[in-house]
Amino acid sequence: MAKNEVDQPERTPTVILFAETRGFTGMSDMLNPEVVLARVGEFVSFVSRAVEEHEGAVVDVLSDTLMATFTGQDDAQHAVAAAREIQGGFAAIAEAWQRDFGIRAAVSMGLHCGDAVVGFAKNSPNPEQLFVFGDCVSIANRLMHRARAGEYVMSETLLELAREMGVTIDAEDLPPLEIPRRDPIRLYGVLIDPLLDFTRA
Repeated sequence: MAKNEVDQPERTPTVILFAETRGFTGMSDMLNPEVVLARVGEFVSFVSRAVEEHEGAVVDVLSDTLMATFTGQDDAQHAVAAAREIQGGFAAIAEAWQRDFGIRAAVSMGLHCGDAVVGFAKNSPNPEQLFVFGDCVSIANRLMHRARAGEYVMSETLLELAREMGVTIDAEDLPPLEIPRRDPIRLYGVLIDPLLDFTRA
């Protein structure tokens, strides 16, 4: 999302997608630094392309974790399409990483939607940095951490919005997210291959 697309700070309905690698960080201490950075760059480029192809924007990158936003009438549909592309397309990358570098990795994602405050902080050290704040951001981040290796986890709210748009999603009912003084948030997961879940016994 470019600066000229957000003239003034606003509160707007937004879908948040968080994506990160699983298994890669633990291997990074044993790999050549050039290999580590090249793999991170490959992952970030891959996720960014998938997000942008589905009308989203990557707004933050921290090591191998990316945060993307989708805004517009079809944001839920686009976000789920991006998650599917990332989940499916990373299989080829993971295969190459294991073959060439002995890295066993997968991608995990969390998706949620809600109103977010979006804009640029003029008094920030980097006034070009877009800020996205809201409950939907923190919950999407939690869902990413709840996801198994190779899985994307979404809230019931997002799932229902996507289905209303005609998206068919075969998702597994997961234990709800419990937050103090709030109603539990029902969760659903899509795990491309149970064998990828090497992060949990």
